[in-house]
Amino acid sequence: MGGIALERNRSVEKPRRKPSGAAVKSVELTAALYRAFFEEWAERGFAAISLERVAVKAGAGKAAIYRRFSSRQEFAAAAVSELGLIIAMPENRGSLEADVLAFLIRLRVVLRHSLIRRILPDLHAEAARSVEMRVLNSKVAEARRAQAQVIIERAIERGELDPDVDKELALDLLPAPLYWRMVVLGITPTRSQLAAEAVATIAALQALARPS
Repeated sequence: MGGIALERNRSVEKPRRKPSGAAVKSVELTAALYRAFFEEWAERGFAAISLERVAVKAGAGKAAIYRRFSSRQEFAAAAVSELGLIIAMPENRGSLEADVLAFLIRLRVVLRHSLIRRILPDLHAEAARSVEMRVLNSKVAEARRAQAQVIIERAIERGELDPDVDKELALDLLPAPLYWRMVVLGITPTRSQLAAEAVATIAALQALARPS
């Protein structure tokens, strides 16, 4: 019915100009471009990404990319921000052990994604060669650290960690063993292994105190 009414009213309405150019920014098309970009990145590496191939995979024209992004680096930055690479803010589970285990479980979900496991090492490699990619790599790390810091602050408030704990080292320690195992070694730990890692991580965190 709505479609029929629209047809009948066209004769009395002023003709409307169809959106074009920069005005056409379909959410669905942007999402398709992101997916295609990540597939291309994972398959070929960032240095070999072809924006033309990305557009074809997304079912779009190359102009659709350049209306949104001025460079591959800008495309990468926007795509990474939408990837879900960042872990959701961890809920308060009532104890440091429960918080750390929940953090590790969520991180495992992220790192077991086939595209992410291939893209992250390449992002780190590109960061060593490019200032723009170094900035992007730092943003990814800083966002993850900001969320992990919530766990550290809660533990301090509960009295589970020393207020003088070396927070920077603690933030390095939380994800590092799991990242190494999954991204570098290609091994996905079981839940029981994550529980053991959480216990070991807590022991290390409690041993940390900022040097005087």
